[in-house]
Amino acid sequence: MAQVKEFVLRTTRPVSPGAYRIDYERALNPAQLEAVTTLEGPLLVVAGAGTGKTRTLVYRVARLVEHGVSPQQILLLTFTRRAAEEMLQRAATLLDGRCREVEGGTFHSFANLVLRQFGSALGLPPHFTILDQGDMEDVIQRVRTELRFDQSRVRFPSKQVLAEVISMSVNKEQPIPTVLQELYPHFFEHVEAMENLAAAYQRYKRQRHLVDYDDLLVLLRDLLQEHSAVRQSLAYRYRYVMVDEYQDTNRLQADIVWWLGQEHRNVMVVGDDAQSIYSFRGADYRNILEFPQRFPEARVVTIEQNYRSTQPILNLANAVLARAQEGYGKQLFSEQRQGEAPFLVALPDERVQSQFVCQQILDLREQGYRLQDIAVLMRSGFHSFDLELELTQHRIPFIKRGGYRLVEAAHVKDVLAHLRLVENPFDAVSWHRVLLLIDGIGPRTAATVEEWIRQQPQPALALQSFPRPEIRQRLAALATLLDRLFRLSGPEAQVDEVVRYYEPLLERHYPEDHPRRRRDLEHVVGLAAQHRSLSAFLTRMALDPPTDSVDGVMAFDRDDERLVLSTIHSAKGLEWRVVFLIWATDGRLPSGFCSTPQELEEERRLLYVAVTRAKERLYITYPIQVFNRSSGMTFGKLSRFLEDIPQDILVPARAVFTQAPS
Repeated sequence: MAQVKEFVLRTTRPVSPGAYRIDYERALNPAQLEAVTTLEGPLLVVAGAGTGKTRTLVYRVARLVEHGVSPQQILLLTFTRRAAEEMLQRAATLLDGRCREVEGGTFHSFANLVLRQFGSALGLPPHFTILDQGDMEDVIQRVRTELRFDQSRVRFPSKQVLAEVISMSVNKEQPIPTVLQELYPHFFEHVEAMENLAAAYQRYKRQRHLVDYDDLLVLLRDLLQEHSAVRQSLAYRYRYVMVDEYQDTNRLQADIVWWLGQEHRNVMVVGDDAQSIYSFRGADYRNILEFPQRFPEARVVTIEQNYRSTQPILNLANAVLARAQEGYGKQLFSEQRQGEAPFLVALPDERVQSQFVCQQILDLREQGYRLQDIAVLMRSGFHSFDLELELTQHRIPFIKRGGYRLVEAAHVKDVLAHLRLVENPFDAVSWHRVLLLIDGIGPRTAATVEEWIRQQPQPALALQSFPRPEIRQRLAALATLLDRLFRLSGPEAQVDEVVRYYEPLLERHYPEDHPRRRRDLEHVVGLAAQHRSLSAFLTRMALDPPTDSVDGVMAFDRDDERLVLSTIHSAKGLEWRVVFLIWATDGRLPSGFCSTPQELEEERRLLYVAVTRAKERLYITYPIQVFNRSSGMTFGKLSRFLEDIPQDILVPARAVFTQAPS
């Protein structure tokens, strides 16, 4: 028998501390270095705003690879594929091409990969089909039709609303009645039908081997929890797990991370509890707070050195955060010690607030700031409606992130169309829009009415004598409204009258989100109150938003130079040299719809996120007089989050007019 030849395999040895190609001590601050060089065991990195979170992750990937860990044994989970690709590319540039071989991607892409290989343990064949958002809505519509809910006399929620409720129920692990009460209480009468539909939707998918995005997470969690052999196989394959933006994970994702770390415990999560602001998407703030409880031996590293903002801005961020009820304490600091302290500017009303912001932007422009270096942030999209009109009047181009522009909102256009008929009874475009809102009047009937109106000397009054009785009856309410509008004086009263008439139409045409749209219209009533005549109000509202290229008042170096308006939610992860935060009043920030201490604390975190977007200058403004539709002008109250902050941290200021404002 021939002797068997033996080949000796040399064991890969960790790199000795002095043999690393990258000088980590020189490239990183002490806290970042601790996070990067802690390779074994569970690790929570609490990275404050602007402290180099991504840099820390990139260097840790490089450190693991340089330490001798096979790239295929590293798993990097992020919330977007692009984020993972960019991190691994940066790591590859920093070290070498091996870093590109790290398994990086989203929770959903990782779940898909695992379920294709091991899903049969749950009865899921490897050839299952993934439903994207549109597919999910189409399947729900099909099930809805099969159950004959689309034939109900009472308006049943659309497929988009049904998909959102079902998805949120899965992500938050809450029953549908709870989710429905929170998101769409006006649909609660359909709760039993929606529960039946959700169950039928699940059956439909199982029978046809269909999997939606939420199923990917649920099935992966169940697979890890119920099948130890699969869990051990994955633990052997991925010995090091890293998770970005851990504060934005939902309960399912936190469970997945926990199960992935049960065999080797080498789990590193990075996040900032103070930037957890997406509970409305299913994110659970408790996940990052409870990581040390789920991994009792976890090391917690807090990164506090900020590379974005000046110290005066960070002093305000620290003061806001110091009043939080719970969380990881942190004191952000910067080597940029000098700088202008943030200003708290009290202004007489919303109109003057808008004028102040515009004037400051023009002044900053003269000082050399580009428009894209400046952002105006707000809690909700409708808070900038008046400012949008003022910016347009000053021909300052802007883009808006989060919410929609005032002049683009369909429900606002509907209300304005009614008002334009008072100013110009022969406005054919407005007649067409108004008539199509009336139940039982379609395009053909509307065209007939418009043609008849065009021939009348007083079109609005002529509605009451339209020759066809069945149509005249449908026009009666509109005719009554127009008669009242002609008799009323003052734009506030006229707009309020139209909104009252329009509210039932709003519910019928926008059943899913009419409560939100109604709040927008209340703000439009407030805008009208700032004008002396309906004509002035409509003229201001009709000004077209500036295009990419602006001529005349301002000479811009680039055609695409535009100011940024953004909700705070849409601004997370971004930064600007100058930030204006408007409407810092109770009822706006925090929102007046907060009903629990947890919701109130998330509003505090929103303010922290807004403050930490600013690099050099920060202006926080609030109007002293606030319009309330039910009681008219009332005194606004400064946000409770800014009360009692020392004046050397947040400098009080006010606007002084050189002449009386118009």
